Amino acid sequence: MTTYVMLMKMTTEGLKDVRHLPQRVKEGMHVREALGGKLLHFYTVMGEYDFVAVCQFPDDRVMMSFLLRLGSQGHIMTTTLKAFEEEEVEDIIRQI
Repeated sequence: MTTYVMLMKMTTEGLKDVRHLPQRVKEGMHVREALGGKLLHFYTVMGEYDFVAVCQFPDDRVMMSFLLRLGSQGHIMTTTLKAFEEEEVEDIIRQI
């Protein structure tokens, strides 16, 4: 499984409908599970972003499908970072 860090901001539409936020988060979790993803951490944060999630998906294609499904609802914008474990980085560096 590949690990990703998702930085999320609510859109204007998402803010207008903030009372349904808990329901939308649960729906997103169901979609993630259906795609074979695993949530490691989820935070509501203050600052430039509104939410941060650390999750795992089988591969980049499945993650992209998840992101497109979330984004198509119009409530959040995402910035996604692919994360590498320390051992993976060590292997990459050995190949240099």
